[in-house]
Amino acid sequence: MKPADVYILNQPEKYRNMLFHIIAVVENTMPEAVLEYKWKIPFFYYKKKPFCFLNVSHKRNYVDVVFSKGFKLQNNQEFLIGDGRNTYKSLRYSTLEEIDNTVLISVIEEAKSLS
Repeated sequence: MKPADVYILNQPEKYRNMLFHIIAVVENTMPEAVLEYKWKIPFFYYKKKPFCFLNVSHKRNYVDVVFSKGFKLQNNQEFLIGDGRNTYKSLRYSTLEEIDNTVLISVIEEAKSLS
């Protein structure tokens, strides 16, 4: 079993379901993306470069989908969270029902166009 899979399977069900959903959306939108396990978190690579990572915050009760070139994203600003980060921006979800596939796919496609 891959380390990224172990990370996901070891999460509580709430986070595990969100991670599986997000991964499915990323993989369907970008079949050429590769899921790795870097810096102790699942990290998607595109064209052998970091694209986005998935971070579970148990303390704050959310899953962050963090885009490596998030600061360059122009669309969907009302959904993107910077939290004082200079490079990254993320989509943050506390429940599976909060995930808006239309927004997620739009951000993935825009981020892909920047790569």
